Amino acid sequence: MRTEIATLGEFGLIDRLTKGIKLENESSKYGVGDDAAVLSYPSEKQVLVTTDLLMEGVHFDLTYVPLKHLGYKSAIVNFSDIYAMNGTPRQITVSLGLSKRFSVEDMDELYAGIRLACQQYNVDIVGGDTTSSLTGLAISITCIGEADKDKVVYRNGAKETDLICVSGDLGAAYMGLQLLEREKSVLKGEKDVQPDFSGKEYLLERQLKPEARKDIIEKLAAANIIPTSMMDISDGLSSELMHICKQSNAGCRVYEEHIPIDYQTAVMAEEFNMNLTTCAMNGGEDYELLFTIPIADHEKVSQMEGIRLIGHITKPELGCALITRDGQEFELKAQGWNPLKEEK
Repeated sequence: MRTEIATLGEFGLIDRLTKGIKLENESSKYGVGDDAAVLSYPSEKQVLVTTDLLMEGVHFDLTYVPLKHLGYKSAIVNFSDIYAMNGTPRQITVSLGLSKRFSVEDMDELYAGIRLACQQYNVDIVGGDTTSSLTGLAISITCIGEADKDKVVYRNGAKETDLICVSGDLGAAYMGLQLLEREKSVLKGEKDVQPDFSGKEYLLERQLKPEARKDIIEKLAAANIIPTSMMDISDGLSSELMHICKQSNAGCRVYEEHIPIDYQTAVMAEEFNMNLTTCAMNGGEDYELLFTIPIADHEKVSQMEGIRLIGHITKPELGCALITRDGQEFELKAQGWNPLKEEK
């Protein structure tokens, strides 16, 4: 069954996609259905706003990304930015650019993923827009969140002797992407052939259906720890560390042996003949949290499951370096994904 979007029109499509949405957050006063949404935040809160634009062919490939997964991931990457400020996401607006090859049913799938993410993280869909596109699918999501005024965490607060922590493990999403790209080229043009991904499910999940680390923010709050700086790892650990150090006017030392890596990631890197540490440092799209804490919180954090201490902040003149297992020092380079960099 395929229903052309033109048969519903823009407003018909929006009505269909947003039907039955109930507002769950107190700050959401009025959602979809008027010229603008109405939000109301208490005066002791800071309002956080982030936006992400995802373009087909640049950020995702529909050859192997199911639309429902894409919807879920599009919402999650925005939630992750709010958590990275030590906040809580509350509302999103969703704007779509659609070419003629997409049907109403395709948009149902995409929205099913967005709505699932919103249910899981208790976020309201309060508005958006749809328009036609000549270049495939474009997804723009804006997320609005809140944080207590004295608890917002920026990138620029890291101090000398602070400890550097990461949540989860790194490099898995990148290896999942490599795996999908390989299978796409191997199966080019072949119909009805299903690649065998058994034993590699974790890598695919990390690439296709990432999660935002709400749990880590809650753990830190419960332990009364406010990070001195924080960001999420979307472009690779190396690149994000350099952002924090640059904005905090600091240097850092991170230790190769402490970087958390999953077993499947290691196996896959070997299969691809790739350097495992390079994959973990530069892979990106893990959406884990990278943060610094005062040395006084060392004991509290070292007992928390899902958080690893990987290094410490230094004086700016010492620069940013990775200390290898055999004690060598390598200057960190931002080899993460930079979409606007010219190809050499």
